[in-house]
Amino acid sequence: MSAVQGRPPFPPFSAETAKVKVKAAEDAWNSRDAGRVAAAYTEDSHWRNRDEFIRGRAGIKLFLERKWARELDYRLRKVLWAFTDRRIAVRFQYEWHDAAGQWFRSYGNELWEFADDGLMRRREASINDVAIRADERRFASLTWLTDELPLR
Repeated sequence: MSAVQGRPPFPPFSAETAKVKVKAAEDAWNSRDAGRVAAAYTEDSHWRNRDEFIRGRAGIKLFLERKWARELDYRLRKVLWAFTDRRIAVRFQYEWHDAAGQWFRSYGNELWEFADDGLMRRREASINDVAIRADERRFASLTWLTDELPLR
């Protein structure tokens, strides 16, 4: 008996399976484990992240290692925005601080496209950062994993 390949749930997506996919991505990114996150993408995945264009799982892993070395105490929330058979759109926010202790909240949208095996083959992310004070953090309390993501 062979192991199941890929990453369920598989396309075509329903509202329920799209939400499962978004939550799985949120959990993986919050682990800050670049290998775990990169494993959810096809070997030849295409990415646009801000002003960087990345191709392939190995490049994604290197990107994430650089990201989390710079974006300290990273905490992310993702929310399903829309979906089709094999595409999902999410909005997200995350908070982090730099080495000098300045906190930021990053706001963004992602467009995802999946292969038949449930691995993401394309990701396009638009992200903006806003400097915040430590006392303005939204994701600092024990209730940071709420379903509400206000616009500000």
